[in-house]
Amino acid sequence: MKTIGRRWITAFGLTLMTAACGSSDAPGTYSVEESPTPIKRRPTPATEFTPVELEATVDDLVAELNELPHESMHAEILLKVVSGFFAPVATAANRAMGELRMTGNVVGRLEEPGDQQMAVKLQNEQIEQTIAGGVDAIGIAPFGEGNATGIDAAVERGIHVVTLDADVATSKRSIYVGTLNEAAGTKAGETLLPMLPPGPGTVIILGNTNPVWVTGMERTKGAQDVFKGTDYETLVIQETLTEMGDEEDTATMKAKIEAADPPVVGMIGMFNEAYRCAMAAEAAGRKDIAIVAFDFDPKTVSYMRKGFIKATHTQRQYYEGYLVPYILYGIKHIGLDATKKILAPLMIDDIRVNTGLDVVTAEQIDAYNDHLDALGVSQ
Repeated sequence: MKTIGRRWITAFGLTLMTAACGSSDAPGTYSVEESPTPIKRRPTPATEFTPVELEATVDDLVAELNELPHESMHAEILLKVVSGFFAPVATAANRAMGELRMTGNVVGRLEEPGDQQMAVKLQNEQIEQTIAGGVDAIGIAPFGEGNATGIDAAVERGIHVVTLDADVATSKRSIYVGTLNEAAGTKAGETLLPMLPPGPGTVIILGNTNPVWVTGMERTKGAQDVFKGTDYETLVIQETLTEMGDEEDTATMKAKIEAADPPVVGMIGMFNEAYRCAMAAEAAGRKDIAIVAFDFDPKTVSYMRKGFIKATHTQRQYYEGYLVPYILYGIKHIGLDATKKILAPLMIDDIRVNTGLDVVTAEQIDAYNDHLDALGVSQ
């Protein structure tokens, strides 16, 4: 096991970042407080974007957990990265672990590796290292279906596993928490469709065609399917996952915009780098193209303010991170079935907890920023 540990450190080096849980959200390992004090959530100010049903469901779970004495628990939350898109996830998971007086850490890289298959391999090694260190439960944002091996190894050791952000449907994980990707893609297509001029026309989708990234393909397919049987053709561009992605994807899409027949009338960016669609439209001198995006990256917000992006779809990363420790604690202390029963209002089947989407228009940017400030995060 020492070899695995060294390989992990070698692979991730100084880019490894650990956000250890604690009631103050400050770095350092949280020490279990031997006290009968009930679980107390940090108050969540209400805004127009507050998911009322989700908040009520967490309150119901806390009420049930407080019927029993507090018990210690050690969990690890393994994220792809702890920066950018995953920063609110890390903050929220850390906060929830502190409220639960749970020991453990929120761990991830500072930058996502560009090679998907290598990322899967390294994450499996990280899971193995976590198992060897001793843990009651694991929350994980997996890189792909290849992580089923590592997840199943944990489950076989009696460790409960909950996936977040991306699911591994072939694994033995207990629950998935996050966006339902195909439905999210469908929602993006439905947001764009009424913005388009009469057809014929081409819609460029900056998405995923790599079968290793199943959830990326699901979201992309959801958007494509909206335009079947309409007067609009879809053209999927594989998003570049390297540091050169902005430059490469902008150049590729600019060329497609200039050559498209019928002309490009709409674009959808399916992931956090959706702003690249606006960069391409701007480079091609086509501010008339209707563009919708995903997530709330600062570059996306900037292009919304400039009038290039009409709306974006945010994934409630904060709530993904916040729910996972509570679910893991519930599974350990009241059981999986009892936990699922309480989560039923959020579950679309026996496995998946849907955290939902916020559709934010260009006119709602400031209101959404206020909502994020109320949560104590930025996206």
